[in-house]
Amino acid sequence: MPRSNRPRGRRRPDDDESNDLSHVLFGSRRTEVKRDGAWNVQPVSPTNAVKNYTCPGCSQTISQGTAHTVTWRADGIMGEADDLAARRHWHQHCWKIRL
Repeated sequence: MPRSNRPRGRRRPDDDESNDLSHVLFGSRRTEVKRDGAWNVQPVSPTNAVKNYTCPGCSQTISQGTAHTVTWRADGIMGEADDLAARRHWHQHCWKIRL
């Protein structure tokens, strides 16, 4: 009898197509907990880095075409729209060493 390549069992709830689409649109966003609260962290690839930014960690310029990290509060009290508007672009190293 030939082998079947059909998946067995039920689908997991996190296998939803909308999750796949959001992963494509927004990258691999994750939540990290730091000393000052929870933060949404999203990496930006060099091809998607189309502007210059100033890193709040070292006050140096993040040049166009440089991979970096975008962060915003995940537990802000003013609402998600305000938290997203207050997002900041960090060098990857500066974000990692931030307490």
